[in-house]
Amino acid sequence: MENFTYHNPTKLIFGRGQMDALPNEVAQYGKKVLIVYGGGSIKRNGIYDSVLTKLDEIDAEVFELAGVEPNPRISTVRKGVDICKTEGIEFLLAIGGGSTIDCTKAIATGAKTDTDMWDIVTKKEQATDALPFGTVLTLAATGSEMNRGSVITNWETNEKHGWGSPYTSPKFSILDPAHTYSVPRDQTVYGIVDMMSHVLEHYFHQTTNTPIQDRFCESILKTVMETAPKLLEDMENYEYRETIMLSGTLALNDMLNMGFRGDWASHNLEHAVSAVHDIPHGGGLAILFPNWMKHVIDEKNEGRFKQMAVRVFDVETSGKSDREVALEGIDQLRAFWSSIGAPATLADYDIEESSVQDMAEKTVVASPEFGNFKKLTKEDAVEIYKASL
Repeated sequence: MENFTYHNPTKLIFGRGQMDALPNEVAQYGKKVLIVYGGGSIKRNGIYDSVLTKLDEIDAEVFELAGVEPNPRISTVRKGVDICKTEGIEFLLAIGGGSTIDCTKAIATGAKTDTDMWDIVTKKEQATDALPFGTVLTLAATGSEMNRGSVITNWETNEKHGWGSPYTSPKFSILDPAHTYSVPRDQTVYGIVDMMSHVLEHYFHQTTNTPIQDRFCESILKTVMETAPKLLEDMENYEYRETIMLSGTLALNDMLNMGFRGDWASHNLEHAVSAVHDIPHGGGLAILFPNWMKHVIDEKNEGRFKQMAVRVFDVETSGKSDREVALEGIDQLRAFWSSIGAPATLADYDIEESSVQDMAEKTVVASPEFGNFKKLTKEDAVEIYKASL
């Protein structure tokens, strides 16, 4: 493995009733608080009232930014930045899933600079600071509650980019699995696909001697696959929600990829799709990831796919070539995602071949090649998209 330094500054506050920790955590940073949330489900399920009650204990002055989109937009980020600067916000609290947290990271950064946030998202400029922020997680999926990454969409230019900085780790994240009881079935499925995809992005790398990291990844994948069907049959089971919630956090808090760099081409491919068509991120990944696998597999790397097939999907090897075992593992992944209700083709979102070239162009905006496990070009993106139709 490669040399590495691991540091994660986010305090993880996990378990039933942990909202009680909110007043003391927020009070360390200030009393002028901007709460950021999405479409209003937190008002229907009581989380909104609970947060306000807790903030009232420290006499916080609360401001609000509602309506964060599932693919958070730079226009919404700019609204939040304006509120922070106008009102002198001292602390931000994201209440929701990864989209809300990603948006909050961008707002917190934009509030401390005169640079337009889109220039930072597109890496034309560097972040220099950010307001402190915390999270109350309500959707298990992205892992944004314990990392510094963020993904923001510019709907005017149909671009979607991932970014991050040393300043965009939450100060704390409160994870009560009971807060995810009301997450609809489709969003639960998308979250499961998303966290599994994060693990798979780590898993496919070219670094040698990573047995511990490999087993970490494999154990999370198997645990999610064992738990997901049970959860979808019993959506308010605390233990199942608990397992899935922790899996989502561990999948992308940089513990799994200590000592190597994963691939991330499938995320690049999906970002281009949802930048044009605004589809759910997890749905896009379910469609694209297996097709990426079949596109990049070759004689040099098929051993990695075979390892996944055997260790994660228990594929029998007797009488089969390495390639046959590997391909069976990929098919098993597709079958599992289909079994829990994830989409399998771009046609499921009414995306046609006429969009392929446009989406492919957007995969190479930052660089003519993308991906780390195997370098891809725009032409590769075209082939993967066509295979996904």
